[in-house]
Amino acid sequence: MFELEFFPVGEGAAAGDAIVLRYVFEGYYRVIVIDGGTEDSGKSVVSHIKNEFGEDQVVDHVISTHPDTDHSSGLRSILRELPVKNLWLHGVWHHCDDIRHFFADRRWTAAGLERAIRDKYPIISELLDIAAEKEIPVYEPFQGVEIGPFTVLSPSEEAYLRLVPQFRKTPDSNKQLIEQAGYWIEPRAFTLTGFLEAAKSILTPETWHNETLREGGRTAAENESSTVLLGQFGDSRVLLTGDAGLKALTWAADFADQNGIKRFPLNLIQVPHHGSRNNVSPSVLDRWVGGKVPDGTSSGTRAIASVPKDDAVHPRKIVANAFLRRGVGVRTTGGAKYRYYAGDMPIREGEGIAQPLPFFDAVEKYD
Repeated sequence: MFELEFFPVGEGAAAGDAIVLRYVFEGYYRVIVIDGGTEDSGKSVVSHIKNEFGEDQVVDHVISTHPDTDHSSGLRSILRELPVKNLWLHGVWHHCDDIRHFFADRRWTAAGLERAIRDKYPIISELLDIAAEKEIPVYEPFQGVEIGPFTVLSPSEEAYLRLVPQFRKTPDSNKQLIEQAGYWIEPRAFTLTGFLEAAKSILTPETWHNETLREGGRTAAENESSTVLLGQFGDSRVLLTGDAGLKALTWAADFADQNGIKRFPLNLIQVPHHGSRNNVSPSVLDRWVGGKVPDGTSSGTRAIASVPKDDAVHPRKIVANAFLRRGVGVRTTGGAKYRYYAGDMPIREGEGIAQPLPFFDAVEKYD
């Protein structure tokens, strides 16, 4: 038996993630925190754990999926104020001697590159400092590692080391070498027209049988470095995706298939990157939640998108429709906490039920 709680993070269209898992193992409740959102949401998570689980509740694992501040900032409060056994994060500058040649400027030394990168990631640096002060062991969540009931499906260490030089805050990368290795992430092209269309939510008709979601969406290298977690709870399976894009989700599925890890069917899937249309595609959704089903059919899988209350952009209608076509209803945090549980977990007083989004007869128009 287990429960996953998704906390509201951010304002407007600036969403983040903060997730708490509680499950029973060997007769005891265990707790894992996956991302901590902003500073405010991190404090909310701390209060929730203390009030609902007890002042002395130990957090077995804290996982930072990727270095974006709307996912990592709140973890500082969790490390400071709760007893934590293990911290899992990718140290962006931890492999500088191995990745120097993936940067355009060949003059970088490992020490110089480490200083340059670390200065750009003060939240990650602070998390590591807190862990050192409190003697919390730190591990990197690379492909194949098991963290409690979770298996890390992506990224591999090889992929991660080639993604770091492509991060927006790291020095310029050596595109040719990274492309030769097969890990180049083509940057998205931002245009004024595209920005205005997104802001105005210009819509175009869509029907159940006419899917307009495209293949080939592109997202940032940081997002493709997101830790993708497959949780196994008896016969129940949960996929947590962070801000993963098409490459990360494909790497994750490939790794599971190559290693005999059963990944289907899912009971719950986190909608990648809060429902951005750049992070999913028809073929990737087919692979993770199955193909299209007749109108009105449910596959039994639920999807949850972390979005603020006043977010008029996410999840994209085109994405919600794509999930629904495959029998998966999309629910959102929408400024409130969403709880998914299985087994004999306690029902909490005043807990509401999130309704799935409807099928939309008009969706966002591409540029």
